[in-house]
Amino acid sequence: MFGTKKKTPQIDKEQLELIKNAQKRIKQKKSLYTHFILFLIGSVALIIANLGLHIGETYKPLGKDWFIFIVGFWLLILIYHAFNVFVINRFMGPTWQQHQLDKLVAKQKEGIEKLKTKLPDNEPAIVPAIEKKKLSKKQNLTLIVAASENNAIGKDNQLIWHLRDDLQRFKSLTSGHCIIMGRKTFESFPKPLPNRTHIVVTNQQNYKVPHGVIVVHNMEDALDAALEDKHPYVIGGGEIYKQALPFADKIELTRVHEAFEADTHFPELNLNEWREIQNIYHPKDEQNDYAFSFLTYERI
Repeated sequence: MFGTKKKTPQIDKEQLELIKNAQKRIKQKKSLYTHFILFLIGSVALIIANLGLHIGETYKPLGKDWFIFIVGFWLLILIYHAFNVFVINRFMGPTWQQHQLDKLVAKQKEGIEKLKTKLPDNEPAIVPAIEKKKLSKKQNLTLIVAASENNAIGKDNQLIWHLRDDLQRFKSLTSGHCIIMGRKTFESFPKPLPNRTHIVVTNQQNYKVPHGVIVVHNMEDALDAALEDKHPYVIGGGEIYKQALPFADKIELTRVHEAFEADTHFPELNLNEWREIQNIYHPKDEQNDYAFSFLTYERI
């Protein structure tokens, strides 16, 4: 369900980002240098054509030689190119935008902390009340998981089995929705899954992710980030399932009919709180290593 484990890069992500940015800047400057050389050669050629070879010498718009207008317009394009390379892409590129966003978020958090310190001890806190209001919105949160008979779901950040039908069901159910996961689950993907909004919960404050991936630092913020989706999914790992379980309305459980040794487990369900509404059995076959059942639970 969670894909194969991603290889660990030999250099850290920040260094890789710096290298990519440096390579991009080199290409931009080379392009500007080539443009400048072409401008010089082209301008000289136009001047020789007009003044030396007398091409179009009688054509004088506004009383000026025609090459002056062409060279002047070309110069404006060259100046814009230089401005784009040395100003816009240097100070207002994606890195600059992310830096500004991080500063804004940090400033907002600082303001919230100041408000908390000013609250009297005998009055209820404002911020938790706001968070509770956000979480009261009905989202139909679903946990989707494949777990063995002893609730094992993975080992060494990898799946323990291969079930083609389960992978296809996971893709069918989660496509077009927000998927909430922990950092290790996200890193088990070779790349972000298509047609899904990834929300990663991590304690790392400066965790770097590809464009479009949302990073939060607790389950409440993850649910808040998925408010626009009426059917968000939580896809793991074990600790994230545990944190999300109190908020869940439904569980899509693929029960693998075997016991496994694992280091990650799905939390034990209190069946007094959940009602089984679907149970579809699949025997072992060439495409599925073990017999399993698709179980669907709804909160009572």
